[in-house]
Amino acid sequence: MFKIGQVVAVLDDDLIGKIVSMDKNSVHIETTDGFLMKFQPKDLVVHQNLKQQIHTHTTNISAIALEKEQNKRKNNTLAEQKSKQNETVLEVDLHIEKLVNSTKGMDNYDILNLQIATAKSQLNFAIRKRIQKVIFIHGVGEGVLKQELLFTLKHYEHIVVRDADNLKYGWGATEVYLTQKAFG
Repeated sequence: MFKIGQVVAVLDDDLIGKIVSMDKNSVHIETTDGFLMKFQPKDLVVHQNLKQQIHTHTTNISAIALEKEQNKRKNNTLAEQKSKQNETVLEVDLHIEKLVNSTKGMDNYDILNLQIATAKSQLNFAIRKRIQKVIFIHGVGEGVLKQELLFTLKHYEHIVVRDADNLKYGWGATEVYLTQKAFG
């Protein structure tokens, strides 16, 4: 149905992008803003205006696309550096000593509940403020907090969850990327 290189629009969202890869259940597009996003095929349609232009002006569009690709390659490194510099990242340290002054009177259950409540609160804040990346620093330990965090994140739609950059955060952090649909 879709082909790599096709320009598609996202249903129920104001996004247009070019298909860069596909697999069995998903289509990966690069938006006009340069973000890579993943969608189910049912959420996409071929962008009609560009489809007509492609049929009527194939050679012009091919030349423009080739020129843009060449310019993109030249400026790719600079663009990546600027993108990383301008990217807003919310870092949330879930270590209990960062959340409260004293754990006196708190058992492990209370501590874990406070940490997860903080994670939910900060993720909801990121959604409201349209912050696309949240790093939850949970530490390595026995992995209980990480497992509870991952369980909690499964209840959120339109997010991508992965281990954070281990060179920057070590092995005790989880990165959450909010797609455009997460901002509803």
